[in-house]
Amino acid sequence: MARAAVTRETRIPDLDFVQELAQQLRVDGIRMSTAAGSGHPTSSMSAADLMAVLMARHLRYDFQDPQRATNDHLIFSKGHASPLLYAMFRAAGAISEEEMFTYRKLGSRLQGHPTPAIPWVDVATGSLGQGLPIAVGIALAGRKLDRLPYHVWVLCGDSEVSDGERMVAAIKGVKGKQPVIPLGLGGRLMPVIPRHTERFRDLYRRREEAFGCDALVVDGHDLHAIDEAFSRVREASERPTVVIARTIKGKGFSELENKDGWHGKALPKDMADRAIAELGGVRTLRVEVAPPQPGSPAIQEDGTSVSLPRYEKGAKVATRKAYGDALVALGARATVVALDGEVSNSTHADQFKQAYPERFFEMFIAEQQLVAAAVGLSVRRYVPFASTFAAFFSRAYDFIRMAAISRANLRLSGSHAGVEIGEDGPSQMALEDLAAMRAVQGSTVLYPCDATSTAQLVQAMAGAEGIVYLRTTRGAYPVLYGEGDSFPIGGSRVIRQGQADRVAIIAAGVTVHNAIEAAAQLDREGIAVRVLDCYSVKPIDRQALREAARATGGRLVVVEDHYPEGGLGAAVMEALAAEPDPPRVVHLAVQGLPGSGKPAELMDAAGISARHIAAAVRKLKD
Repeated sequence: MARAAVTRETRIPDLDFVQELAQQLRVDGIRMSTAAGSGHPTSSMSAADLMAVLMARHLRYDFQDPQRATNDHLIFSKGHASPLLYAMFRAAGAISEEEMFTYRKLGSRLQGHPTPAIPWVDVATGSLGQGLPIAVGIALAGRKLDRLPYHVWVLCGDSEVSDGERMVAAIKGVKGKQPVIPLGLGGRLMPVIPRHTERFRDLYRRREEAFGCDALVVDGHDLHAIDEAFSRVREASERPTVVIARTIKGKGFSELENKDGWHGKALPKDMADRAIAELGGVRTLRVEVAPPQPGSPAIQEDGTSVSLPRYEKGAKVATRKAYGDALVALGARATVVALDGEVSNSTHADQFKQAYPERFFEMFIAEQQLVAAAVGLSVRRYVPFASTFAAFFSRAYDFIRMAAISRANLRLSGSHAGVEIGEDGPSQMALEDLAAMRAVQGSTVLYPCDATSTAQLVQAMAGAEGIVYLRTTRGAYPVLYGEGDSFPIGGSRVIRQGQADRVAIIAAGVTVHNAIEAAAQLDREGIAVRVLDCYSVKPIDRQALREAARATGGRLVVVEDHYPEGGLGAAVMEALAAEPDPPRVVHLAVQGLPGSGKPAELMDAAGISARHIAAAVRKLKD
């Protein structure tokens, strides 16, 4: 296998070698996409010079230890250029030529767009515009927490630089008192943005400068210019640097250069053969990527025990307040961090901000950046809790969906859910959130009804894997549980039961309190009911549901402050659908579009108040 030509002083490959490497990256991208019969070879060819210079002369990475704390991070925000990334991995000796040809085949880790199935990929990409916002979180960790000198390199495509989330990331990167692009001892963030015309390059240069970035405009195929720009990036200490590179799609093959109609198309075999010949044939160059500097994160998990807050039974405490209390308690663990979307005084994340200001990150009214930064922090193995109004997570749903593909560990807290929030009206009422979060692959969805269960579930979230969503309530309601009660994920609590139960009421969150009130009414009428608190909506306690159905002759009333589709009712019916004798289920949920009003009025108008629950039981009991 050919080795890089190096200078005696620096042992860094010279640009003649880099030019050959760039051609190899183009050729390998064509080879693997043609073999697969699909892919984006032309998008890969355009950025090959940029990536060849980067990996040969500026990237600092140990492919033998992808978890090394001082490794640089490389994010292909334009994930469709995956043939280029995989060609880089082959050139670095991380994958074999044989594996390269498994590209896009069933069972291969070299998927159409990169995912962390590959150990050198931090996050899944492919939904354009997400790479830079996630990199903000990685850079946050570098400067504020790790205090390590790694760099974060992001390859962005031309169109995605206009995405709103990318713009927010640029602004966030230089924002006043909360800079997130690491300076001095922190990491640096560098997006490479191919553009096509002088006018647009100047437009984006001026825009990046307006955000406070250093903007460098280069010919994306001039190796000397690229190398000089990347050197300036590595030397920068005051501001983030953006390299705006003019590139030619399909660069290197005259039949394809800047030709329309070839995006996302693999070259047929005869055309691929001509392209490979024009590019100088197949090569077997190997790049010894420079190792990172030594160092360890400034913050490390130290095994500190957590003492959760305690609440007196009967005291009225909002679950959102209990979330803030528990988050402060978890702050005793040095790796726990919190983020919020400028509503921390309502979510009560501000309590963590006051206790641990160095580990609190304000993302302002930018929920996509909120989730993306949390993903980036999780890449650096922190334990991020991100909070906002539950309704506003819908803005960031694509980021949550992609975070699941990234196998990120996120803890999301959505407050002010359902019609219970009252006078603010439907724009603030999350009535779809349980359905949305349940649909995320591998997610956990929790909806506690009191402060004690909330605090315990927040602690459980810290140790859970995947996307964990906690729904909290605006109003204060009585504490139902004591210090000795436990709330494992996947469990439930029977609040009341008896031998003569005629119907089981299944509830979660605020409707647990409505169910208790309804049960008291029915008890005065001589009608015994079971009340089940399904605080774990996903995974749901199937065994408890089966027992409730068995004990009541298959009569269930499910009540939730949510639209009928996809929430608690759907979870219950899905869990019991395969039973030999499925139960009869009456489902009470918010059927119409609510308005403004007092919480009790709105729940009654929606048909989920105590009197509606009692009426449903009366009809079902016989």
